[in-house]
Amino acid sequence: MTEKNEGIELLTIGSGEAFQPFNWSVGRYGSYFLKELKDNKTFYGVKCPKCGKVYVPPRKVCGRCYVAMDELVKVSDEGEVAVCTIIQFGFVDPSTGYQQPVPYGYAFIKLDGADTLLPFFLDSTDPERVKVGARVKAVFEDKRTGSIADIKHFTILD
Repeated sequence: MTEKNEGIELLTIGSGEAFQPFNWSVGRYGSYFLKELKDNKTFYGVKCPKCGKVYVPPRKVCGRCYVAMDELVKVSDEGEVAVCTIIQFGFVDPSTGYQQPVPYGYAFIKLDGADTLLPFFLDSTDPERVKVGARVKAVFEDKRTGSIADIKHFTILD
């Protein structure tokens, strides 16, 4: 389901295979963010006009200044691991309804050009490589649908 708002297509996200009797709107900025991931493999954030902080994914109000933000800015698909772990227990992924295989790497990533952290999966479980400060790059699914799962994982650059 889609609708238009100020010329931007607003996307509605479902709950994958898991039955949940509702959908939700990701809003104007979330729609733009997901559409750019899907169509162009590009990350966008939003920049605060007061403090200059860039939020990825974008949001409407600056958490520091409490002012509305409307300047969408392109950021890199590369960044640095700020926090990381190797998960050793399985869980059911709420976005797909399927068991997540273990072990897997997970990190909070500061994309180049952004000031916030984006949590996502890594392609490695090697403790020598999964570490704070590691450089990473986004790897995208071949078939993208307009969801955060269009990012397959982040690969650790050597």
